[in-house]
Amino acid sequence: MTLEWEQVIVDATDPVALGRWWVEALGWVVVTDAPDEYEIRPAPDRLPGLLFVPVPEGKTVKNRLHLDFRPDDQRTEVHRLLSLGARYADVGQGEQTWVILTDPEGNEFCVLSGRVSHT
Repeated sequence: MTLEWEQVIVDATDPVALGRWWVEALGWVVVTDAPDEYEIRPAPDRLPGLLFVPVPEGKTVKNRLHLDFRPDDQRTEVHRLLSLGARYADVGQGEQTWVILTDPEGNEFCVLSGRVSHT
């Protein structure tokens, strides 16, 4: 048996607004644009995607699952994400090499240190 990772579901009070924020943050494309199902992917035929669905309640506790991103330049990427509306988050991580941010609805994600060249 094999499994293909299709998508990560993200609960949102405003799926369209949050999905659009992630499109801007990741540079991905929209594949489904509906108020009750807003899906984005790296490319129309590339998986996995993020699917934003409506829920009536807002986020109240730390995520049990979060996304990690490794940019070429951590400082530049953190600055760019903050300018889009991300915020710093403290989940008790202390001093680390990664930066924890939240999206506009408070979902945590990590921006890891920059890539190291192995040449």
